[in-house]
Amino acid sequence: MTVEEKASLMIHPSAPLDSLGIPAYNWWNEALHGVGRNGKATVFPMPIGMAASFDEPLLYEVFTSVSDEARVKNRQAIESGFVGQYQGLTFWTPNINIFRDPRWGRGMETYGEDPYLTGQLGMAVVRGLQGPSDAPVLKAHACAKHYAVHSGPESTRHEFDAQVSERDLRETYLPAFKDLVTKADVQEVMIAYNSFRGVPCGANDYLINKVLRGEWGYKGLIVSDCWAISDFIGEHRHNYAADAAEASAMAVHAGTDLNCGEAYESIPEAVKSGKLNEADVDRSLVRLLAARIRLGELEHNVEPWAHLGDDTVEGEEHLALSRKMAAETFVLLQNRGGLLPLKADSRIALVGPNADDREMQWGNYNGIPDHTVTLLDGLKARIPDIKYVRGCGLVGSENLKGLDSRGILTGLDMTDEQIREIAHSTGREERDIREYIESRKGMAELMLPALDTRKVLKELEGIDVVVFAGGISPMLEGEEMDVAVPGFSGGDRTSIELPAVQRELISVLHKAGKKIVLVNFSGCAIGLEPETETCDAILQAWYPGEEGGTALADVLMGDVAPSGKLPVTFYRNVDQLPDFSDYSMKGRTYRYFEGEPLFAFGYGLSYTSFEYGDAVVGSKSIEIPLTNSGSCDADEVVQLYVRRVGDAEGPRMSLRGFKRVHVAAGETVTVSIPLSDETFLAWSEEKQDMVPCGGKWQLFYGGSSSDLKSVVCDR
Repeated sequence: MTVEEKASLMIHPSAPLDSLGIPAYNWWNEALHGVGRNGKATVFPMPIGMAASFDEPLLYEVFTSVSDEARVKNRQAIESGFVGQYQGLTFWTPNINIFRDPRWGRGMETYGEDPYLTGQLGMAVVRGLQGPSDAPVLKAHACAKHYAVHSGPESTRHEFDAQVSERDLRETYLPAFKDLVTKADVQEVMIAYNSFRGVPCGANDYLINKVLRGEWGYKGLIVSDCWAISDFIGEHRHNYAADAAEASAMAVHAGTDLNCGEAYESIPEAVKSGKLNEADVDRSLVRLLAARIRLGELEHNVEPWAHLGDDTVEGEEHLALSRKMAAETFVLLQNRGGLLPLKADSRIALVGPNADDREMQWGNYNGIPDHTVTLLDGLKARIPDIKYVRGCGLVGSENLKGLDSRGILTGLDMTDEQIREIAHSTGREERDIREYIESRKGMAELMLPALDTRKVLKELEGIDVVVFAGGISPMLEGEEMDVAVPGFSGGDRTSIELPAVQRELISVLHKAGKKIVLVNFSGCAIGLEPETETCDAILQAWYPGEEGGTALADVLMGDVAPSGKLPVTFYRNVDQLPDFSDYSMKGRTYRYFEGEPLFAFGYGLSYTSFEYGDAVVGSKSIEIPLTNSGSCDADEVVQLYVRRVGDAEGPRMSLRGFKRVHVAAGETVTVSIPLSDETFLAWSEEKQDMVPCGGKWQLFYGGSSSDLKSVVCDR
């Protein structure tokens, strides 16, 4: 191969080399919570919701079904004669960054704020996507991203330099990546946009060669985030390289094999000028081609999954799985007076901006399902004549900004000629301009109608219980967005409270004597302190996927007991948070937060009650008696936390084990959680790493990080 041909294989839309029988392949594919951006697919809850299930086996089932659908859709593309972007088998998921601050817009893509939980669930995702280890070819690729120390703000990610202590790095930011690499054989690792200690992650010798490939022995592919190599260049970027050739040389030499973007088109120039050795190019190329062979992509060898028919995609089994997972994600935060489950003889109305929003339930990086059940649909199936009043928009119509801040759009209604002119002047595709206009129209719809409290109260005369479907939307929080409404900035949030228009309507309903069940849809923790007074019950629903409405109705009506637990801390307000751009863990997450949260990590109520007996600690496990002392069968998530006695600088406690168990009413079971060297990992100043440590340890166990029993043991 010429160096030009080699370079053409190291860019995400890899070119065909007909002379060698190598077809074109696009490495960029998405499967965050279902096959994404490739038309019809089953849409599961967003990862932050699935994290609330604390259910590794179910998550494995979910991503096994996702890779089933991926294989079918890839076969369909091959049979059509063209395999494009999002139709391949190399999926850039899971996002295992730590959700360290609730203001981060992409936190909904993660598995929460805890490194142990993130690692355990992330491994389940990888194993489900990549398939059996003894298969003749890999079923798909998973990709651990974004490596490393990356969790907002979105507005500065292309120039931000993350500075953290070695302890925070090894204790919080790296463990999940280490788990996926050393235990789950993840096939790809994606480099983050930001710099780490002054060096862009895509050229960072410490992160790539000392830690990832050196200490952990990683042999797989390293890919850049999209256009991250170009971020090496220029002001308002890292300003680390003079041009694309130098940036490419730095990245390839450090070991970044694949460029999402076009910077690697300059590899031939870098080699010719002496900035890059062709041997470095060859090293990456061998890894890329070996990966394609192992995936069966070069020969289209998909025999192990050839039996999967077209009806696999969004088939009944997968819909049932989406519904089951959704039901396990919901977290009951408050249930004053036992208002839930709803009583059949109550006069119930459904109110709120998220009651009938299908797209909201899909989250981001999503497929497009044929059918979505909203909360309105789900409740109508149970209560055909239920009163529905939208009541208000998400943030109020007065906050709608009709203009694009970049000056591209002058309004929402545009002719084809105007769209063509904008596409020509900005260098954008016409289809992208149309997608953008539709999203702005969708946002306008979200904001409307304006709040008219008297009209709402009039429509709700005679109603006893209001189910208020509130929260926010993926149109307001997400990746590097152009959103200009109060409380939101570029996809992140500047305030964590419920939007004022919703808070006002809830307050009016409360003063009118209505019993209120707040169903809060969001991808993040919301500051619900006032709502704990104005609402009788609060159910955190996340973004629950296409079957979310049915699953919510099942829980609200009592057919299924809520069992989710918070994978993030719900703070009272932003005053409890450190500066967003400070990556030190001091004061962050349940492990280091010294204040009193509104709802703690691991917290979640049920329709029954559980009692924990005195645990017995053995050499290889802790045995925990658990009694369902209530009146209904239900699931409980038993949680184990540890703290090394005498570690004054360490976390208050750290999750090191959990198990979801089903317990019948009145039954007592003994829950066994394994204890191993990894249970007792602690920071070693001498080793500058996390290592198994002896001495005295305090073990905490219970159903929430805020309600625990404890025992001290010697190791």
